[in-house]
Amino acid sequence: MNRRFQVLFVLLSACVLTLRAQWDVQFTDFTTLRSYYNPAVSGTDGKLNVAATYSVQMGGYDDAPQSLFVGVDLPAWFLSARHGVGVSFFTDNAAIFSSTKIGLQYAYNLKLGKKGRLAIGVAGGMLSAKAEKNKMELEDNSDPAFPSASQKGNKIDLGGGLYYYHPKMWFGVSGQHLLAPTIHLGQTNDLELKRVFYLMGGCNIKFKNSLISLQPAFLVQSDFAAWREDVQCKVMYEKNEKKFYGGVGYSPNTSATLLLGGVFHGIKLGYSYQLYTGGVGAVNGSHEAVLSYQTDLDMFKKGRNKHQSVRWL
Repeated sequence: MNRRFQVLFVLLSACVLTLRAQWDVQFTDFTTLRSYYNPAVSGTDGKLNVAATYSVQMGGYDDAPQSLFVGVDLPAWFLSARHGVGVSFFTDNAAIFSSTKIGLQYAYNLKLGKKGRLAIGVAGGMLSAKAEKNKMELEDNSDPAFPSASQKGNKIDLGGGLYYYHPKMWFGVSGQHLLAPTIHLGQTNDLELKRVFYLMGGCNIKFKNSLISLQPAFLVQSDFAAWREDVQCKVMYEKNEKKFYGGVGYSPNTSATLLLGGVFHGIKLGYSYQLYTGGVGAVNGSHEAVLSYQTDLDMFKKGRNKHQSVRWL
């Protein structure tokens, strides 16, 4: 990439950094990654859940933004209440900018009805951001718009949420960056993170005497200055413990999405492509791969843990 396009891409990356100060990275398969958005999800369904995703946004550009998330959550029973805990790792890179977050999650949940559970969760972590010197060549290295030396900063980040879970449906509301932290990158650059709030939900619609089910879901996110809405629907085919799905999604004025995946030996593998309806266009969309695993984990049922159940909702 020549110097002209390097400068252009750095400017684009600066815009991405500004956007992500308002919006966290938008993962396409958000139903699999619910704990990324809401800490109250942790341990709610009584299972050990492991999920990882890797996303490349604006594919086709050199040094395109890349994101990686890995989360693990599980129930922890003690006293007379049911608790959930989780741990997560997130990293994001866009040209000269990068950020990393390591977080812990805790959820207190109680039974609501015969099969439902209501949980309240909190999350805390360390958020680090960095701007690297000389990662890209510039026409004028003295340009004050770009860092003259590698700069980094750290800040405590907090989140919280409510979550209702039922085998046939789920809903959640949550908030991230509740303290609205400002990360200082050297003496001249600041990264201000606005509070972001999420509303999400979905259900599982099974057809009588059919191997096919529908799983519609939605996600709304906002900092109350701007909004983004996403809807999607997966069509699930299940027979003899074999599962395959295909789905589509849509975000008004932003993108359309295609999702594909299946279960192999208890492990879910999924791929999605987010096609932008504006901006960089359809060709340079976002690619995302998801790998997840779930197993029953009931400490009061020794010897009865199962190892083939995978979360789909």
